[in-house]
This record gives sequence, C-alpha cells and structure tokens, in this order.
Amino acid sequence: MGSVGARQPGHASNRRHAWNAVDLTHFQNLIGEKNHIVWWQMSVRAVIIFIYGVTMMRVAGRRAFGRAAPLDIIVSVLIGSNLSRALTGNAPLLPTLAATTALVFVYWLVLYTAYLSRFASWLVKGRSTLLIGGGRIDWKSMKQEGLTEGDLAEAMRASGVKHVEDVEAAYRERNGSISIIRK
Repeated sequence: MGSVGARQPGHASNRRHAWNAVDLTHFQNLIGEKNHIVWWQMSVRAVIIFIYGVTMMRVAGRRAFGRAAPLDIIVSVLIGSNLSRALTGNAPLLPTLAATTALVFVYWLVLYTAYLSRFASWLVKGRSTLLIGGGRIDWKSMKQEGLTEGDLAEAMRASGVKHVEDVEAAYRERNGSISIIRK
C-alpha cells in the first residue's frame, strides 16, 4: 500500500504529465533541435515564424516597420535577428518567440509612455528641428542634423516648392523626414 498522498499509477495528474511530455516530444520532432535541423523542419519553422512575425507586426503596429524613427529601427532589427536565429535553429524556437513577444510588449509600453509624457516622448523619439524659418535656411541646424543643401532641395521638390523664399518653415521631423510648410 502506498503512502498517504502518493499518486497511484493511472492517476489523472500522471496522465496529464505524460500527455504534455508526448506533445512536446512531437513538437520537438516537428521543429528539430539546435544544429540538427533537416530541410522540412526548417520549413516548418519558417511557416511558424512567418505567422508569428506577421502577428507581431500587427501588434507592434505599422509605425515599427514604416516611416521609422531610431527606436523603431532598433526594434525591427531585434525582431528580425531573434526570428532569424529561431529559423536557423541557432536558438530554441519557443523561448525565442517568448523573448520576441516580450520585446514587442516593451516597445508598445515605451510608445504608450511617450504618448502620455512629453519628457518620455522627447527622450525616446527626440524632437523636430526647424531648418527654414521665414524663407531663410538655418545653416547651424542643417549642420547639426547632418543635412546638405541637396537634401533640403530634394524635400522642397517633393513638396512642389522651387525657391527657399516660398517656404514658411521646414522641419526635420522626429522620424527623419523633412516637412515643408509653404507661405
């Protein structure tokens, strides 16, 4: 007779534990192990990572992958790096997906904090810089932003402006683009 509280063979919790081990074993066989991945296992990983990547892109939002600010670029590179390591088997799949999810959550939290606080917004996203004011180019700001006269001329052409005198204001925006306000 077993001790008090000891689980008997066939007990429900023992069956659940065995079932979970079987599920993980089948899943591990499906995705392969580090440095021991055959072509079809990498293909399964690619499909999983593709679905996961699209999901994370939707969760992170278009901003993380569109007109990018430095924070957005950092997050994009980290997500791509994480997912590529999981794809090639250089990192375990599920922990890597969990880490990427945590990264996207922190990214969202930082953006939300920046939304709530001007100081946090400035810290994370920076500030816009006036490049042209009242039809005059601010050469000091141009130098600080690392912009050339050609960069400014390109932005003006894209806005349909031919002459600096026709510009009320031009800004280097926080996402790196140049916006032009006509007179």
